Amino acid sequence: MLDEISINGLGVIDTATVNFPAGLTVLTGETGAGKTMVVTSLRLLSGGRADSDRVRTGADRATVEGRFVLDGRADVAEMLESAGAQRDDDDSVIAVRTVGADGRSRAHLGGRSVPVGVLGEFTNSLLAIHGQNDQLRLLKPEHQREALDRFAGSKIDKPLRAYQSARRTWIELSDQLAERRNNSRALAQEADQLRFALGEIEVVDPSPGEDVEIAATIGRLGDLEAVRTAAAESYGLLTGGDVIESGSVRDGLGKVRSILESTSDSALRGLLDRVEEALTVVTDIGGELGSILSDLPADASELEKLMARQAELKTLLRKYAPDIDGVIAYADSARARLAQIDDPSASLDELASRVDEARAEVAAAAAALTAVRVKAAASLSTTVTKELSGLAMGDSKLSVTVKPEPATGEDRRAIEVDGVAVHASSAGVDRVEFALAAHDGAPALPIAKSASGGELSRVMLALEVVLADPAGGSTMVFDEVDAGVGGRAAVEIGRRLARLARAHQVIVVTHLPQVAAFADHHLLIGKARHHSDKAGKRTVTSTVTPLAGDDRVAELARMLAGLGDSDTGRAHAEELLETAEQEKSA
Repeated sequence: MLDEISINGLGVIDTATVNFPAGLTVLTGETGAGKTMVVTSLRLLSGGRADSDRVRTGADRATVEGRFVLDGRADVAEMLESAGAQRDDDDSVIAVRTVGADGRSRAHLGGRSVPVGVLGEFTNSLLAIHGQNDQLRLLKPEHQREALDRFAGSKIDKPLRAYQSARRTWIELSDQLAERRNNSRALAQEADQLRFALGEIEVVDPSPGEDVEIAATIGRLGDLEAVRTAAAESYGLLTGGDVIESGSVRDGLGKVRSILESTSDSALRGLLDRVEEALTVVTDIGGELGSILSDLPADASELEKLMARQAELKTLLRKYAPDIDGVIAYADSARARLAQIDDPSASLDELASRVDEARAEVAAAAAALTAVRVKAAASLSTTVTKELSGLAMGDSKLSVTVKPEPATGEDRRAIEVDGVAVHASSAGVDRVEFALAAHDGAPALPIAKSASGGELSRVMLALEVVLADPAGGSTMVFDEVDAGVGGRAAVEIGRRLARLARAHQVIVVTHLPQVAAFADHHLLIGKARHHSDKAGKRTVTSTVTPLAGDDRVAELARMLAGLGDSDTGRAHAEELLETAEQEKSA
């Protein structure tokens, strides 16, 4: 639950700290005192839009800091761990949102800087805010469908997941089919180009690294006779032969070895190992020179063949890659791509058949989902209607209908269910509509057309009472949800909010004394002082004061048509408090 919130530099609030105990807490005060800023601060913590106009005049930034007690919520603990946020020893977490006068926004959670979306995900899992804008959202069919699904609870989870899975498969296949149909000519041209390239490469049949080897060989053969002479003379000097008349290096080293072996002088014999080593090196070099000589072409025709081969390789290099290894890699990828394009299992006819099968699976899953919603709609209608009767709406009845969402003429996501073309959205094919009948025999009209502001407030409150998790543990905030309501209906709203507060923490901004009387805790948002800023403008600073005893009676009397200073007003306020306490006890 929400334990505490601190506000700095937001609207008319300079600095304020508000504690929120369990149960029902009401915030009251005169118009312009800053009640809305408290709700605005909670919306900021919930990831709401940061508006620099909300920053207090003369302040650099507005800061909202909220402390939330987790009460062992495992899902929230996992979210905090993934964000790297830290919990305090009392199992509470501090969430902070800062909005600069320049419009820049920052968010922190558990001492860590986090994206605003992460902060909102955390806060919204613990906090639900309902205001007049939320009432307006209730007029939209998608929000009515969401309310119905919340009421259905776990019963709708499995059919909804099955539908969404089938829909994803159908869309993927449909998109593939559309792409192949649209790009069939381009794919055919691509296949022809790949076949031509592979044909060119396969005719040349290059070997890995062949271009480098040929270039080196051609460089050496550019002056064939000079290379042959250098190799032959070097070979002769080392090993002997027709090239030289005197003895070879190898023969000389052999004679040196024989001489050293025949002497008894230890110093001379100590050189034998080094002579043996030199003899081995000379013999190896001679062998390599001999190999080079034998590999040299006998004439220039061999060089011409190598240059012709190099020209073939260069043709491939100009088209496909900077070296032969790259050309070979290109050929491998071209074969893979060609196999993909020419895969007979992905032919247009077969793919179209798979799309039809997937569409039929979506239609079946959609029908199953609709069946669950229709059943839940009947139960929701009955339950909310019962709540409305307790909210002084007489014989009003709420009917929840589930109808197919018609598909338009060019709808790419259209399927047929029970012979009707419907639009398959990510949430199903259903259009959910809340309708209100004012009394028995009256036609049920959509609440967007039939419900007044006060009636809409009570419909939303009735829904919240019905949809509230019986296990409790969440924080529910109502911002003037009682607008347009008075008399007995206001008393009933107060009673329902008090009932919600048995299992949930409930925070209410209200102008109605009938609602405020049911509170477990009463906070007064007041205009504390007037002062002039640097520009000489008069500004207002708000304070938050807990009320009890006579102070609370005085505030309720003020709310009763401004009768705060009269004995009559105080008597009415005391009577109202006594009645509310009796109702809560009952």
